[in-house]
Amino acid sequence: MRRERREAGRPLRREPFGGFGSRSVRRARLVVGLTFVFSLLACWYAVGLTQRLSPGGWTPPSADSVRAEAVLASEFRAGPPQLILLATAPDDSVDAPHASAAGRDLTRRLAADGRIAWVNSYWQHPLPSLRTKDADSALVLVRLRGDEQAVREAAGDIIDRFTGARGPLRVSASGAAAVLDETERLSDEGMRHAEFVAVPLVLLILLWVLGSVTAALLPVVVGVVAVAATTAFLRLLDTTTEVSLFALNITTALGFGLAVDFSLLLVSRYREELAAGCGPERALRRTLRGAGRTVAFSAVIIAASLCALLLFPLPLLRSLAYGGATVVCASAVGALTVLPALLVLLGDRLDRWDVFARLRRPERAVSAGAWFRLARAVMRRPALVSVGALALLVLLAAPVTQVRFGMYDDRILPASSPVAETSQRLRAEFGSQWVDAASVVLPREPGAMSGSGSTAEAVADPALDAYARRLAQVPGVRRVDARTGTYRDGRRTAPPDASSGRFAGAGGTWLSVIPDGDDPLSPQGSRLTAALRAVPAPGLALVGGPGARLADTEHVLAGRLPAVVGVTVLVTFVLLLAFTRSVLIPVKALVLNALGLAATSGILVAVFQQGHLAPLFGDVTAGGITDVVVPSLMFCVTFGLSMDYEVFLLSRIVDEHRRGSDTETAVAVGLQRTGGLFTSAALVFATVMAALALSSLVLLKLIGVGLALAVLLDCTVIRALLVPAVMRLAGRANWWLPRLGRRKYRPAPSPTPVPAAPMEAP
Repeated sequence: MRRERREAGRPLRREPFGGFGSRSVRRARLVVGLTFVFSLLACWYAVGLTQRLSPGGWTPPSADSVRAEAVLASEFRAGPPQLILLATAPDDSVDAPHASAAGRDLTRRLAADGRIAWVNSYWQHPLPSLRTKDADSALVLVRLRGDEQAVREAAGDIIDRFTGARGPLRVSASGAAAVLDETERLSDEGMRHAEFVAVPLVLLILLWVLGSVTAALLPVVVGVVAVAATTAFLRLLDTTTEVSLFALNITTALGFGLAVDFSLLLVSRYREELAAGCGPERALRRTLRGAGRTVAFSAVIIAASLCALLLFPLPLLRSLAYGGATVVCASAVGALTVLPALLVLLGDRLDRWDVFARLRRPERAVSAGAWFRLARAVMRRPALVSVGALALLVLLAAPVTQVRFGMYDDRILPASSPVAETSQRLRAEFGSQWVDAASVVLPREPGAMSGSGSTAEAVADPALDAYARRLAQVPGVRRVDARTGTYRDGRRTAPPDASSGRFAGAGGTWLSVIPDGDDPLSPQGSRLTAALRAVPAPGLALVGGPGARLADTEHVLAGRLPAVVGVTVLVTFVLLLAFTRSVLIPVKALVLNALGLAATSGILVAVFQQGHLAPLFGDVTAGGITDVVVPSLMFCVTFGLSMDYEVFLLSRIVDEHRRGSDTETAVAVGLQRTGGLFTSAALVFATVMAALALSSLVLLKLIGVGLALAVLLDCTVIRALLVPAVMRLAGRANWWLPRLGRRKYRPAPSPTPVPAAPMEAP
């Protein structure tokens, strides 16, 4: 063992991964058996997880908009309806006797449902705003009880039971709950289509890269173990905090992507050691001492980056941090325990059933490999390659300067969706008041809402009248409805009517603010919310509604983003510094990752906000905005995978340099050893993600295309071109480290030339 440590050219110290591998080798059957039992128990415990997870989590729970909706629901039996049923009388008027009877029956049946907090229909309260001018359609507004999970379940059942033909009426559904239910249905449908297309392609890629059916199944086993452990953890976490359903989909994809990455690296190094003359047990020890250390460092960097998302108080991002860190650790542990045990049990059967054996090129020496030659070619003209690659990335990133942040609504649904069709009819025939209105709540006890415990009297009519006039003067406000009347342009245009009683109650009073535009989940809606909150109020005023939710989410993301980025950069830099023992290399890695993320973001803005490439993707603009939460989701996944590929490449470059090679040789050998690995891993992940573009849901298209482009840009333009070029330009500065952090390494003998493994040419 001491001789092996000297041969590695490293100081004499304990090698945890080599010993770890020895224990896995000696207890291979036990490790595999316990893993199988653990996976079965984890899957059993996680049964029904998708029905328990939250479909939301996009808004901070403590936001004023959330508090406003809670007060409206509890004190006034009001607030934005979660379901809007559009009842149309195709052959007559909704005021006709038989249509009116059917409408009253529909209202009565809904009101009898215990899951519904209140129902407000045209046949119950014949307000002009609840009926079209030609009287062929009317509305039934429904507010549901419970949390998001209860609302989702109830909405799906109510839509199934009460929509369709109901006597002389034809009923269809819209509203936030209907959009959520339809989004979930289309998401499941899109995931099934993606799996149908992606699974055969991924298996073919793994068969080609890993060289045999047996070896191709190893990443699948590691991925299944990692995902099973993560779903069980999320099931346990769901008992104590809100966990997003969307986080489960992301962590599942990330888990399989990392399982492929780690498995490719370990199997590749294991085959190299076998080809160098090592026996299976010694080859595994050496593999885990070298590649195992790389896997561990990569996992720590990715998990630490994901944990930075805990600084955002959004349930969606926090559950993504919990699930993402868990699946990263589970993938690494599986690769360092289960994979070595399986390799021992397989023995010489690892390379059986190579279905592409006749198509493979003869094995070549490292210096004759395609990646080696590419690195040499790049480093002959490093300045030219750097300028060209940087210009391309900057050009791709340019559309980011025109980004318009907002939140997705029903327009992420395909035009063929019944919910999307109903939503468009609502905008065209009823305006935006039932979908886009803002609510300003003036509770009777503002001190209780803020936690001071003081009590205030209800707002008097003169003060409320003055406040409503000020709100009606805000640019972008069409009218304000209050218990004191209706206001336009700072004037009261109508006195209180019979319906004004709904704006008052034991809990205080509230006002409905109807905007001029029909897109509150856009920058205009956020600005209008800020203007409403700036109006002096006679007491505590809570502004709710779609625009307020967007403004609250933007405020939280913008306020915490510097801290999240700072923590991520600092942790990544420190870990890469410890891994490479260089100052410049971690800085280079962070800068190039930022360029790759900017380029990917620019492409997404150009396609999914500005509508470029519409013939290829269809109409995917979804109102001409970019969802404010999506960049954070994209960042956490693409940054992690990019750092994973960076660590793979740097591990071989640094090892080669420590053996005495100059910078150019170290970079060329490192790229030859790992170029096929991270390119193949990226190709697998990109295939899975690109398959999501077949979905009819804009959100899935965006995530699939974005992540696929991110990893492909990273493994081509950045890893294959910019990394060799920048390191060649930096020269000896790559290896600079202050004297305080230096550690002497004994010179290592030149490695035995090993032909390139089959997986290096995907």
